Amino acid sequence: MRSEPSPSAHAGGQGQDASKVLLVTGAGSGIGLAVVRAALAEGYRVVLAGRGEAGLLEAAQGNSRALCVPTDVCDPEQVENLFRRAVDHFGRVDVLFNNAGMFGPSGAVDEISLVDWNATLAVNLTGSMICAAAAMRTMKAQQPQGGRIINNGSISAHSPRPKSAAYTVSKHAISGLTKSIELDGRAFGISCGQIDIGNTATAIMADLGVTSGALQANGSLLVEPTFPVAEAARTVLFMAGLPASANIGQLVVTASGMPFVGRG
Repeated sequence: MRSEPSPSAHAGGQGQDASKVLLVTGAGSGIGLAVVRAALAEGYRVVLAGRGEAGLLEAAQGNSRALCVPTDVCDPEQVENLFRRAVDHFGRVDVLFNNAGMFGPSGAVDEISLVDWNATLAVNLTGSMICAAAAMRTMKAQQPQGGRIINNGSISAHSPRPKSAAYTVSKHAISGLTKSIELDGRAFGISCGQIDIGNTATAIMADLGVTSGALQANGSLLVEPTFPVAEAARTVLFMAGLPASANIGQLVVTASGMPFVGRG
């Protein structure tokens, strides 16, 4: 049964109808989780996608405007089911936050395995393409036509960390995917932008040693600053809440003072 839209709310102070439908991949943890929580608080209807159902249900917290659909973004059939479920339940998809990803292997290019390389690109790049393709088909078919895709890139789309070839290549490729989607979607009212986030406080940053000592280009270890993940989520919702007449092609948001400008 299709649920009725919730009463209108205003997202991010932009005066937009926040009852729009936002689909978030990688929704059970990190930035995806923060975006889900912030979007539900703003009145969005939210579709949560991720591999683990338990994490999705915990993220949704029983909210009636949340739909949880366990999904492997690398599987085209599961992604088609995700968007079909979203349309059956909410009637349309207004925004895709293409967020699912992994950091992948740590090592110089001659030290990482082909298996790990392929696994990283499968999730970060091919998974993003599969989800974007399904979103494009959905947004072309719905009435009124159109929508917005926001790809989660990284500051590694601009400048890599040492020993991160697979992740860095995947995020550079996301920049090309973003621009291609923006061009291909124009005739259908579909816009695409990319957010490149640096050192927001999530578990992956702790795993990389950012808060205890991250490897720098000169071989030293440096404790790097972070910023609250809620601020990253707020920035994503700012992009999501723009009117159809406006688009942010690429936005970089980092912790103040992190070694990005002048990295290396």
